Amino acid sequence: MTPQPPDVRNGFEQAAFEYYDNKRADALNLDLGHEDGFYHHHFAITDFDRTVLAEERPELREKRVRSELHRLETHQVTAFSAVLGDFPPTGRILDAGSGRGGTSLLLHQRYGCEVDAVNFSGYQNGFAREAATALGVADRVRFHDANMVHTGFADATFDAVVTNETTMYVDLDEAFTEFARVLKPLGRYVLTTWCINDAYGTTPVEAAEIDEHYRSRTHTRDEYLTALRDHGLFPYQVDDLTEPAIPYWELRTHSRLATGIERPYLASYRTNRINYMRIASRKAGTGIAGRAPAATAPDRRMPRPAR
Repeated sequence: MTPQPPDVRNGFEQAAFEYYDNKRADALNLDLGHEDGFYHHHFAITDFDRTVLAEERPELREKRVRSELHRLETHQVTAFSAVLGDFPPTGRILDAGSGRGGTSLLLHQRYGCEVDAVNFSGYQNGFAREAATALGVADRVRFHDANMVHTGFADATFDAVVTNETTMYVDLDEAFTEFARVLKPLGRYVLTTWCINDAYGTTPVEAAEIDEHYRSRTHTRDEYLTALRDHGLFPYQVDDLTEPAIPYWELRTHSRLATGIERPYLASYRTNRINYMRIASRKAGTGIAGRAPAATAPDRRMPRPAR
């Protein structure tokens, strides 16, 4: 019998749940994480050590390529969270869509703060809890079985919310409504994602291939920026990281772990039809009456159809 996740409301969410909850022997994620106990479900930016490709011994070359892939993925969290600046150890972060916990654990390691993570895959949460226990931080990094658009936390709980390549599994209006709700006034929301570059059209063939592979829905850049603004989340830093994201995908093509999805990412990134973005935004502060402005979707917005 297939385990049922909390608060899954439609076929799209069910497909995403089944994809990740049943992803239990994936070498690309597991083999890389065994190196240091940080298991990632995201991609990476910056160049790799090109000397690994010069290694003539096949087994050693593969080992070095895998180690370099993991280094890049771990570095991505450092780059991703840099926009939080000197985040205080007394602060509290929500990691929405936390996978096997790598991002949450590294955020705690960097800042010393409490991190709460939500994910509707019970398997992945169990895995992440074991990793937190092994690292001795289970009291500070907690993994909750919950839908990221209905977290269950009280209003104004968090100083920051992060999503590391997870917003392609949500309706942006729903997610940003929830993130604005649980953020304190002037709290920050940082996301990384791949997205369609509206300037080149909104239906690149590579987006369909990526969505089919990952059971996702790739949004456009304009959809992100519009939805953030509509929900009182005002970008203060927007970084197009498409070019530095290319080397990671190039390196994957040299590994036995390659899945074939490398081709559409490389093709769309090289032609700028799909972009890899980091967007940091801040929730509006208190108003004249001392209350945070409401962050609700305008009535004119309609549910976004599946692509």
